[in-house]
Amino acid sequence: MGNKGVWDAFAMIFQFGINMIVPIAICVALGVWLGNRFDISWIVIPLFFVGALAGFTNIFKLAKRIGQQKDKRKVSNVKKNQ
Repeated sequence: MGNKGVWDAFAMIFQFGINMIVPIAICVALGVWLGNRFDISWIVIPLFFVGALAGFTNIFKLAKRIGQQKDKRKVSNVKKNQ
């Protein structure tokens, strides 16, 4: 399976995109709903940034977890080779 690395990279990019888009979409939808309900249409803007911040936090945590898994694999491979 020579394409495993390509598919793994594609899956990781897809995860990054989902982790960014979902919080933004939820916060914008909440902002639109609140704006229509209470007649404060400007609420969408701060909620957009809250969603973006949540998305960046999700991506940071995912990237950190992936980095730690790679470090563990490197350490285990070094121990096996010794």
